[in-house]
Amino acid sequence: MTKPLVVSIAGEMDRAAKLARCIDGDLAQMETRCFPDGETYVRIDSAVDDREVLVVCSLDRPNQKVLPLIYIADTVRDLGARRVGLVAPYLAYMRQDGRFQAGEGLTSSYFGNLLSGAFDWLVTVEPHLHRHSALDHLYSIPTRIVRAAEPIAHWIDEYVDRPLLVGPDEEAEQWVSAVCDAGGFPSIIFDKVRHGDYDVQITGSDTAVDATRQAVIVDDIISTGRTMIEAVRHLEDIGLSAPSCVGIHGLFVEDALDELKNAGVSDIVTCNTVKHETNGIDIGDNLAQVVCDVLAADSSLSRMQGDAV
Repeated sequence: MTKPLVVSIAGEMDRAAKLARCIDGDLAQMETRCFPDGETYVRIDSAVDDREVLVVCSLDRPNQKVLPLIYIADTVRDLGARRVGLVAPYLAYMRQDGRFQAGEGLTSSYFGNLLSGAFDWLVTVEPHLHRHSALDHLYSIPTRIVRAAEPIAHWIDEYVDRPLLVGPDEEAEQWVSAVCDAGGFPSIIFDKVRHGDYDVQITGSDTAVDATRQAVIVDDIISTGRTMIEAVRHLEDIGLSAPSCVGIHGLFVEDALDELKNAGVSDIVTCNTVKHETNGIDIGDNLAQVVCDVLAADSSLSRMQGDAV
């Protein structure tokens, strides 16, 4: 069977090259650039016909990446790709999953429709599922989720003495619970009220805490950093200072990283789903394993269909 072809865009060459090695695939030779008027140019210099093509693109700063991404998917499909899959370690447009004020757009659904029209399958790492229980509610293509709990638990076990995991709000409880299950850690969950993009209020748990433990705040996305900063302040109020902060996806908009450092934390670490200086937890092997599973499942289906014929 022809090897799968891995296409890298938007600075994902290192990740794409590692993935190609792990799945015994080829790394595509290609060119993308902008014309002087800002329009996108795409050329694929590798053989595509009748191949499984994987496009690797983490979707932080999605408005800059999506149009070239769609053009690449259309190009390889036009050149004869058997299937076109998207490997997006970070999946954007998951937060607007409800209409909170009259007239708001449900962009999580619109984005799902857009990607579902361009790709045949999707693999992503820990999407921000809150009001939707599964990606199937937003995407009409097969999707697989790479879990980050075990790599995070390994990091905590190696670098934190007597950890106490802290969920800054109820949305974080699912990720905190998964990490606790993987590492056998105790945890507490705070409550949060959001008044605006940069204005949140954290209130505490009634659970008594052991002040000799090292707090580890765990959340899926660090964006403005306000949720974690307020959680740090509340930890100080209950006698736990200088926590570690662990995020699955580190977006760190504007001066969020500096503000979080100045809040009095001991460590800030993220998974390498979005390239950032805080990347300290590698999810590459987990990502490759799920992609291998997707490709193997398709191969088995193809053989079954061939036997039927």
